[in-house]
Amino acid sequence: METKIYSQTGKEKGSITLPEDIFGLSWNADLVHQVVQGMRSNERTPIAHTKTRGEVRGGGKKPWQQKGTGRARHGSTRSPIWVGGGVAHGPRNDKNYTRKINKKMKTKALFTILSAKLRDGEILFIESINLPASKTKEAKEFIGNIATIKGFEKIATKKTNTAYVAIPTKDDSVKRGFSNFGNIALDEVRNLNPLTALQYKYLVISSPEEALKVFSAKPKAKAKIATAKKEKVTTKTK
Repeated sequence: METKIYSQTGKEKGSITLPEDIFGLSWNADLVHQVVQGMRSNERTPIAHTKTRGEVRGGGKKPWQQKGTGRARHGSTRSPIWVGGGVAHGPRNDKNYTRKINKKMKTKALFTILSAKLRDGEILFIESINLPASKTKEAKEFIGNIATIKGFEKIATKKTNTAYVAIPTKDDSVKRGFSNFGNIALDEVRNLNPLTALQYKYLVISSPEEALKVFSAKPKAKAKIATAKKEKVTTKTK
């Protein structure tokens, strides 16, 4: 499959052939959901914490004798049913939310999302991005230029989670130019993951040839071809 490459000014510069195993996959909702939920769980930091009846200070003395008072029996004033007592079944900050995500699953989920975004017309390939003065004005001009491309008009007006700009290598000048945009994220293409790919509507990939090399270097799940084994039956003659 071929797609167009545009210049920084928004003009068409040529085309590039995209590999089918990266940008031609069918949608797999179960895989994407499993990977994204696992990544969100791994980023979770448990903060809320409650104390149990064994951790609350005090309550060592029995409130009253077991029998003879006519009141309900209690062994401690720090029981969960008492005011000032511990909390039963409350949140704990020692709970482990981490989940294991296989590298091949994560890669295939990313390629599945890239394939869906390409079909929906939400991926834009730019020849290169250069901001010599590292100014916000230059970055804003770049956004205005690519907004003139058909299908990407909203990239200049959408206020939240607009675009993820993937550059081939670290570039401080480009990073400083985009640092004042809250609706646009910029990072190296090697750091692109399924969670950020779904978070932003548009994906702007700079230097697509270099990006394809990075994608191709990721561990991929090889298709298993089942081969039928023929069993030879030998008959013995007496």
